Amino acid sequence: MKKIIGNFTIEYSQILDENGICDEKLKPRLNNADIKKFYELMILTRVFDEKAVKMQRQGRLGTYASVKGQEACQIGSAILMQKDDFAFPAFREHGLFLTRGVSPVMLFQYWGGDERGMKIPENINILPVCIPVGSHLSHAVGAGIAFNYLKKKNVSVVYFGDGATSEGDFHEAMNFAGVFKAPVIFICQNNQYAISVPVKEQTASATLAQKAIAYGFDGIQVDGNDVFAVYSAMENAIKKARMGKGPTLIECFTYRLGDHTSSDDAKKYRSEKEVKEWEKKDPILRFEKYIIKKKIASESYFKSVKDNAEKKIDSAVSEYEKIPKATPSEIFDYIYSNLTPELKEEKENFVREVGA
Repeated sequence: MKKIIGNFTIEYSQILDENGICDEKLKPRLNNADIKKFYELMILTRVFDEKAVKMQRQGRLGTYASVKGQEACQIGSAILMQKDDFAFPAFREHGLFLTRGVSPVMLFQYWGGDERGMKIPENINILPVCIPVGSHLSHAVGAGIAFNYLKKKNVSVVYFGDGATSEGDFHEAMNFAGVFKAPVIFICQNNQYAISVPVKEQTASATLAQKAIAYGFDGIQVDGNDVFAVYSAMENAIKKARMGKGPTLIECFTYRLGDHTSSDDAKKYRSEKEVKEWEKKDPILRFEKYIIKKKIASESYFKSVKDNAEKKIDSAVSEYEKIPKATPSEIFDYIYSNLTPELKEEKENFVREVGA
């Protein structure tokens, strides 16, 4: 489908609709095992998220950002990344972390206030959570430029929300990516609100995807609740990037079904009717309808997947809550690779006075 934006044409892609009806001509080449892998990762993400929300309310985690409703955006794109590719997350990318192989134990640890949860294992190329809005986009572009300089075929993938497109960092990153043909895929999860500010109050652009035009590269808007559409757009973007043809902006048109974070109350700026309408477009719900229609699996499979995910997440919670707390003096240990004489003295004094 094409959207005419002034003198420009922006592609809009939907392959699987909310009723589970799929355009088989457009569906990417995936076997049943691939489809089940999508589903299992989406359920694992949803179960992790629901558990984290409950734990935050119980005082067992700190402020938490729910990903509910955006699973297809993350799993449909991250699953295509190769081991040597680099991912740059914002703060709602739990599905990205789980798809890349980061343990849910580490995610609970991080959201519990322990920064050691973001000490990413050496064999997983994903950067730590980025809390400042949009500041990580330029880092992703820098990595992409480095890949070109080193003549590597790796790609850099950066995730952010619609609110980040109103930041200067977004425009600077897009400009550099276009000029240097950096192999970067910009994944904008347009969940309709930058905290409480709706997209229509952020930009006069008809789409966010069209912003790529100004920087000399392709932008595409996809149904972000359609895992097939996300996968297909990502597949094309990665292929183009590896061929040296530069960046792509993928706007995943989606919806945040929960609050912005656990410190927010979305009822103050969103109507119940609006949320109910988007619940019908739930990426997991429509995927289940498709799986049933195509007889890929039965209802018993769905139950088994959810049971296994719940066991894995419950086990991760138990492991997380057994981790000894970090000592206050550790704050000195990660400023420099080797402590300066002044910091060493300060740490010794701190330990002597505080005893930790």
